[in-house]
Amino acid sequence: MILSEPTTKKRITLKSLFNRQHNDEIIERLNRLTPDTKGVWGKMSVSQMLAHAQQPLKVASGELKLKRTLIGLLAGHIAKKKLSSEEQWQRNMPTDKNFIIGEERNFGEEKKKLTVLVRRFAELGPGGISGETHPFFGKLTVNEWDRLMWNHLDHHLRQFGA
Repeated sequence: MILSEPTTKKRITLKSLFNRQHNDEIIERLNRLTPDTKGVWGKMSVSQMLAHAQQPLKVASGELKLKRTLIGLLAGHIAKKKLSSEEQWQRNMPTDKNFIIGEERNFGEEKKKLTVLVRRFAELGPGGISGETHPFFGKLTVNEWDRLMWNHLDHHLRQFGA
């Protein structure tokens, strides 16, 4: 009988965008990107990724309001558990159509906007979370919002080697 080797999933250290040191780490990784940085996987350019990564932060703060989706009602709670865990997100995951950035963007402008949003998340702290229901995941605790924002940024920074 042949036993297959156990599959191991990469785990990430639980980090928080509310934590100033961890927030600084994300900013440092953003600063490693250049307009010429190529993705390790996926179709987005680096400037599109920077614009895309802003959208969930805007949803968290209430700046961007989206309606709850049917697929979210049906499967959001399952995805929430997986995506807010300490496991690294897989490559080429599906993206909500509201977060797809089709056109090319100005790298410098998008990097600056994302940096401001990441810093603002830490500065406002848990009180900066809107309390709105997430359009896909449903009701989230402050800790779940924080984990999802960290995991999303980490995922895309790894996508571009940062």
